[in-house]
Amino acid sequence: MSVRLRQDAIVRSLRRNGTMTVAEVAAEVGASRRTVLRDISALRDEGFIIHTDPGRGGGLRLDPGSIQTTVRFSVIEVFALLISVETMRAAGNLPFSSLADAGLAKLEKALPSDKVRDLRRFLDCLYIGKMAPQVDLSDLGTMDPELLPAFETAFLQHQYLRFQYRDAKGSVTRREVEPQAMLILPPVWYLVAWDPDRNDFRHFRMDRIRQPECIEDRFFRRRYVPFKEQVSQVRRM
Repeated sequence: MSVRLRQDAIVRSLRRNGTMTVAEVAAEVGASRRTVLRDISALRDEGFIIHTDPGRGGGLRLDPGSIQTTVRFSVIEVFALLISVETMRAAGNLPFSSLADAGLAKLEKALPSDKVRDLRRFLDCLYIGKMAPQVDLSDLGTMDPELLPAFETAFLQHQYLRFQYRDAKGSVTRREVEPQAMLILPPVWYLVAWDPDRNDFRHFRMDRIRQPECIEDRFFRRRYVPFKEQVSQVRRM
């Protein structure tokens, strides 16, 4: 279970049961006592009011009011929403755009300052344009759900990315690249990366990428990525 899912489970358990001991919460979510205490601290930092009753038999209580006033968003969730809005905008199909922009502004305000910084760094890597009409899209597939979370780590930490890639001819290879940008040409999404094996930039269609994983001990520096004139960087928040 990921950290986010475990913390959500803790909130649900406290809301459902009222008062619980740390041991009971740990058993409920399948984690150690130390992990639960660390998660409780993180939840408090996000604005959840969790009371601790003193004494050996004391427990944890969630203030119901904090559930109503606290909205939790991760960088990757807000980024996904931004991508969706900007993709529709680029395709000329974004009704009520002013309302969408106002909603996104509220999401930004709901994020802690450190997450806002991460989100803006993430946005620096996002570009959008229009697909040429002659491109064959008959084999367009779905994207691996693990791709965007892997990108978050790779782009923000400047870590190499390893993945399995199927090219247009169906050949499958393993790649290790420096992810430099994300390019959206609706409806096709590309990872623009520096390929050390070819000593050049490569465009990898995201629907052809599988099993993405960051290489923790390999890092890179950002490179200048040349784009055509019709490609532009997504507006900053």
